Amino acid sequence: MKYIVVVGDGMADYGLPELGNKTPLQAARKPNIDLIAKNGVCGFVKTVPDNLEPGSDIANMSILGYNPLKYYSGRGPFEALSRGIELGKGEIAFRCNLVTVDEGVMVDYSAGHIKTEEAESAIQRLNEMMSPEGVKFYPGVSYRHIMVIKETVLGSDASKLKCIPPHDISGKPISPNLPSGKGSKILIKLMRKSADILRDADINSVRLDLRENPANMIWLWGAGKLPEIPPFKEKFGLNAGIISAVDLLKGIGKALGMDVINVPGATGYYDTDYEAKADYSLKALSVNDLVFVHIEAPDEAGHNGNLREKIKAIENIDEKVVKKILGHFDGREDYRILFLCDHATPLPLKTHTRDPVPFCICGNGIKKDGFVSYDEECCKSPTLKFEKGYRLMDYFIKH
Repeated sequence: MKYIVVVGDGMADYGLPELGNKTPLQAARKPNIDLIAKNGVCGFVKTVPDNLEPGSDIANMSILGYNPLKYYSGRGPFEALSRGIELGKGEIAFRCNLVTVDEGVMVDYSAGHIKTEEAESAIQRLNEMMSPEGVKFYPGVSYRHIMVIKETVLGSDASKLKCIPPHDISGKPISPNLPSGKGSKILIKLMRKSADILRDADINSVRLDLRENPANMIWLWGAGKLPEIPPFKEKFGLNAGIISAVDLLKGIGKALGMDVINVPGATGYYDTDYEAKADYSLKALSVNDLVFVHIEAPDEAGHNGNLREKIKAIENIDEKVVKKILGHFDGREDYRILFLCDHATPLPLKTHTRDPVPFCICGNGIKKDGFVSYDEECCKSPTLKFEKGYRLMDYFIKH
């Protein structure tokens, strides 16, 4: 028996006037995703507990079958793990975005989706200039990087801090959204010093202050230590692999002992190689019982408020990923497919919400429930509902 999970990050949305009050999922052409709904069962899942922030880390941990109230401690350590960064005793990892701030306003949480080569030079410059502060920066991909600091330098542990993700404050003043809580003064000092360092930095012979949406500051968030967490195989009895362009998901997979599969051309943005993700997922099933495929593009479109790109991303997932997977299993009965989003990223809000999200399952042993399409309507009269999101994986595998 083979299991495959496809997650379109942030696909769920609200009805939009420009679509006749349809959602992007309802407006998109997605015959292959709808085929999963027609041939299986639909429902909703609450991936984010009420008292936790609606981040992709928490939501995907739930989908993978782990209770975030028990195991979640912050996204920073997962991203660090994916980069091969080993945290020492008393060290805290932060997600470190390169951002664009202008006149005290968060203009761009991604610094114009800065190129990785430019970003690496910026991170190197920060290390050179800020090492006396007792911190170390590690380069990642595009705008996504890691900062590690000791508790003794911070004067606090991660649980005492409140740090707001930069994509939650696009177009808003940064002052009321700066880190708060014990240890926050150190973080604010580092962020402000980074602005001084990056303002005049020459990165790969390109003046950052002359670029559109230049990387002119860091934004620190997602603090935490690596938790103790049981391996996926120990919990579910299956060998599993994970495919994602995002360090966060790779880190979670690594923490769970999953086979982390790197796909050439996977970018975590609109230009990701969808077909390569499908090809590598099917190849991975030859050595794994379950493969988890995460696709970031719809979420990026949601954060950017870009309706056209969000619909296009959903249609690309349908045509270039789901169609190929369904074709591979055509005529076979030894499989199950779970298709869903991890959370909503509504275009009017440009950020994540805790709304329950729709899912659909087809394959061996799954009976049809009468739904003919996959969209937010699955949440209104569901055949199945999971108020505790981490229970969905157990149902998917063992029902």
